Amino acid sequence: MLSQEEICKKFGATPMLSKTNEKLGIAIETLGKQPINGLRHNPENGTCGWYIWCGEEMSEDLDFFKPLHVSHLAGYLPEIEQYLSLPPGYRFLVAEGYEDVWHDPQLTSM
Repeated sequence: MLSQEEICKKFGATPMLSKTNEKLGIAIETLGKQPINGLRHNPENGTCGWYIWCGEEMSEDLDFFKPLHVSHLAGYLPEIEQYLSLPPGYRFLVAEGYEDVWHDPQLTSM
């Protein structure tokens, strides 16, 4: 597994640390499904901007994502901690033996 800095370098991104006391949104009910998805909006109000879910579909339900401190993510999905310094506007999709990371400017244009 690469470090957060190495992941940013690999994808040509300027690192933006997700602080351990910040919160992210995680779809707890989807844990165990594949692939694992993440997208990062601009940080605000004590959040780092990350939203994480597992499986093919992201639900539009208002309670789909639950708040979780970044420091607790390792207890749920340690394999994605390496992506948490990708800056706002980035997305990732990972599964067994597969990795896709890309910049989505729509995430930061709102």
